[in-house]
Amino acid sequence: MNDIKIITSSRIKERVAFFLLWIFSIFTAIILVLIVSDIIIKGAPHISLDFLLEEPRKMGKEGGVFSVIVSTIYIVVLSIIFAAPIGVAASVYLAEYAKESTMLNIIRFGTEALAGIPSIIYGLFGYSFFVFFLDLKYSILSGALTLTLMILPTIIKTSEEAIKAVPKSYREGSLALGATKLQTIRKIIIPDAIPGILTGLILGIGRVVGESAAVLYTAGSSLGIPDSIFRPGRTLSVHLYTLASEGISIENTYATAVILIALVFIINFSANTLINRIFIARRR
Repeated sequence: MNDIKIITSSRIKERVAFFLLWIFSIFTAIILVLIVSDIIIKGAPHISLDFLLEEPRKMGKEGGVFSVIVSTIYIVVLSIIFAAPIGVAASVYLAEYAKESTMLNIIRFGTEALAGIPSIIYGLFGYSFFVFFLDLKYSILSGALTLTLMILPTIIKTSEEAIKAVPKSYREGSLALGATKLQTIRKIIIPDAIPGILTGLILGIGRVVGESAAVLYTAGSSLGIPDSIFRPGRTLSVHLYTLASEGISIENTYATAVILIALVFIINFSANTLINRIFIARRR
């Protein structure tokens, strides 16, 4: 009898927990839909081919966002080029080579702590170190290096977990067949962990695209297409912030927000499609 009561109580608790999770999920989805819908409704009518291909004029009150999109792509690509190899290499070391010790725990704690530091702190560091100390000035390169530091903790943590998730039998089988540890990592572990590693890169790209404070202090807010990575530029998020904070153009503010959302959606959709194809290819 007591066993029946315990089972019944456990089922009731499970159903209540499931119901609460369902309610919270629906609530979150509704809030997201409302925010995105409001932005699209107010911004989509102001988007045209000319808006996408024209240069901003009068500080963004007129014209389009072509140079802003180009600067954003520059910073995103550079940040991933810098962060991806460093982040993956660090995660391989932490997961495969480093032995459990106090120092390793300190490194992991530091990595997690860095992931929670406000972006404005990274911006101030990039401003003092990259812009002035290294004399890179306000430039795409300064912004990309600062954002690299910001997304490295996310990439390292996500990639490390993906590498640890590779079954131990894969390592043992590879080593038993005569492969070295490095060969096992290169040909067995990394390929199997690619979906998880790509997830970390997607999260990093999303943070780079949406960042404004750190970029404003390092890459600047200059309009026009930068002719090199040593020139300043204005990203979509900084452009959006400038238009909204200075009240330059509400219409262009919402239009820029729609483009920013669309860019993030395209990146996530493309990355998820790539991950699914990798899964399918590996199953075959």
